[in-house]
Order: sequence, then structure tokens, then C-alpha cells
Amino acid sequence: MISARPPRSDRGSTLPLYIWLTGILLFAAFAFFAFAQAASARNGAQSAADAAALAAAQSARDDLMEGLEGAIGLEDDWLDWLDGDGFDGAGLDGAGATAAAQQLAAENDSTVQGGAQATSVGGLPGFRVAVETNFTVGDSIIPGTETQHAKADATAVIEPRCDFDLDADPTEPITLDCDGEPVDIDPEDFDVDDLPDASVLFSVYLAE
Repeated sequence: MISARPPRSDRGSTLPLYIWLTGILLFAAFAFFAFAQAASARNGAQSAADAAALAAAQSARDDLMEGLEGAIGLEDDWLDWLDGDGFDGAGLDGAGATAAAQQLAAENDSTVQGGAQATSVGGLPGFRVAVETNFTVGDSIIPGTETQHAKADATAVIEPRCDFDLDADPTEPITLDCDGEPVDIDPEDFDVDDLPDASVLFSVYLAE
């Protein structure tokens, strides 16, 4: 009599395949996590760079306002401060912009690299700021991420918002049109409080 063989079990052959597939899935999960860590660090660096560049440009805008305030009623070319011609002497290369950028970068756990660099975008003055995060990407399955810092840069510009008659007499009262908001200035009877907030006269925004 010929005895029947017991059915062959597939357990021995499927176990290695299961272990292999589990290893692949785990590796993919850790790799995805590593890329997510890197993306998070880059986003943090970009946010820090954006904030630092805006701070630098806003600091320069404050300098512009001080220059304008000092020129009205004392200088015949005070209107130049409103159309951009006065920007060259407004301290755009000064330490104030760099200090402001450094402060905002520090608040975002980052450090400014090389200071705030004066630049021009489309004829508008501005600042380019590069930063590096103080924190690293973190430990992951990708070698070196535990010591890798994220970097980013951003540029912010200052744009005049006010129009006026180019033939206007700078010694006479004048009405500025600041994106639809009228601003009256009388050089002969000027008070600093006559000027609106700096954001009415000059806008600051990130350049694309």
C-alpha cells in the first residue's frame, strides 16, 4: 500500500518574504520621517529668513521716515524722499537693518549669515537676508542629518505709496495721494505728528 504524503506547508517559504516586506516598509517609513524632518527644518529656516528680511526693510523704512521728517520745511527737495530719490542717503547700508534682522532671526532660533545685504529689486530698494538654523535636522536613517543645519534666504523691498504733482512747489502746502488716502503737508507749518504711520507712505513686502 502506498501511503499519501502530508500536504506541503507554505509557512517555511512565506516567512522570509514576510520579514523582507516588513523590513522594506519600516525602511520606507523611517525614510519618509527623515524627509519630513528635513522639510520641517527648511520651512523653519524660510520662516526665519522671511521675518529677518522684513525686519531689516522695516528698520530702513523707519530711517526713511526720520529723513523725511527732518527734510520737510528745511530742504527744497524733501519730496524726493517720497518717490525714492532720497533712499540713497537713508541709511540703507547701516547697522540698524542688520541688527533688526538678527533679532528676528534669533527669535526664530536662527542666525543671520553675513548681515542684511542692501539690494534692489525692480528698481525698489530692499534687503536680502540669509539665515542658518541653530537647530539641526535631527537623527535619522540618513547619515549626517544629526549635524545638518537648514539654510534659507529672503528679500524684502520698500515701495513708495504716495503720488503727487511733479510740478508741485515744495515750499507750498501739498496733498499726497497715498493709495487713495490723502495726506496734507504744509512745509511752512509742519509738525511731525502731521505725518501718518510709515506704512501709509511706504509699503514693505517680500519680493518673489
